[in-house]
Amino acid sequence: MRDYYEVLGVPRDADDTAVKKAFRKLARELHPDVNAHDPDAEEKFKEAAEAYEVLSDPERRRTYDAYGHEGLKTGGFAPNFEGFGSISDLFGAFFGQGGFDAAFGGTRMRGGAVQGGDVALAVSISLADAATGTSVEVSYDATAQCETCRGNGAEPGTPIVTCDRCGGAGQIQAVQRTRFGQMVRTALCDKCGGDGRIAESPCHTCDGRGMVAAQRRVKVDVPAGIEDGQRLRITGRGHAGERGGPPGDLYVVVRVAEDERFIRDREDLVTVVDVAAPLAALGTRISVPTLDGDVPLDVPAGTQPGETIVMHGRGMPPLGRGRTGDLRVVVNVVIPRRLNRKQKDLLEQFAASLGEENLREEEGMIAKLKRALAG
Repeated sequence: MRDYYEVLGVPRDADDTAVKKAFRKLARELHPDVNAHDPDAEEKFKEAAEAYEVLSDPERRRTYDAYGHEGLKTGGFAPNFEGFGSISDLFGAFFGQGGFDAAFGGTRMRGGAVQGGDVALAVSISLADAATGTSVEVSYDATAQCETCRGNGAEPGTPIVTCDRCGGAGQIQAVQRTRFGQMVRTALCDKCGGDGRIAESPCHTCDGRGMVAAQRRVKVDVPAGIEDGQRLRITGRGHAGERGGPPGDLYVVVRVAEDERFIRDREDLVTVVDVAAPLAALGTRISVPTLDGDVPLDVPAGTQPGETIVMHGRGMPPLGRGRTGDLRVVVNVVIPRRLNRKQKDLLEQFAASLGEENLREEEGMIAKLKRALAG
């Protein structure tokens, strides 16, 4: 039997919020409507439900932390799901009215209609694409209405009758024995899914669910100026709704890959260029990388190590209103190494010619220290 913390993927000091979040994430991943390809999905969910049942209860968790699985058994705290007929019962027990739908974020509406759950995924783009905006095509699995039965779960031309398991109520009750007595849980009927009616002859395509797992492809327009981790919402592209309910939404998290040439600071970009000390003293023209290619930049004579030259309008565009950012070029003054005899002689002559006026700084000691530490 696996460690409960390992099952949920949380550390032993995880708080209640982290435990709940981890369990809901697993429940979405193990939903049977999108896991028809995984015959072990039901057992995996039961394992996750068992772990959550223990770790979400303070007393059970203390017992488990101290004595492990055996301690739960001897103390009468061991989870028991025998009273639940199927994974549908379990979803209903843990997520309340709506069962499957609640686990996926679906919303039950008037007339028994259920809004479809949302889908979330991530895409990766380059910094250059983030600057100009781009389009990416994503593919993902989501539930869709069965085309054969049009979502009612019945083989075409056959009737839909009252559910014989719940008597048309759409709900069933399960009794579980605990240390404190019997606990009654109400869950959606696993046979009719809460509708109170079932197909006399289930649809051969969807086995009466009215829904099938389908792969979708969607083109997502990523706006210029987007930052790493920001989320785009595409309405109506999530899981299909049930019994006339609207579909959920698709959320796309945009990951902007790092560019080795730049560090991004909101709309500004920062880059570092090497300039040999003699050239920094004399002044020179260098080539600087930008999002539009290399451009020339004049480095003034006497430029000091760590000084920044700002190229206005060469940064990232704003996401919405605002101005385009700047490119901040940090000058890294490089001291020459491995000098030959001639170079050393020239530098010695140069050093001997330097006077106080060549070394005087306009800034004070505090400003010097700040600049040195910032560099």
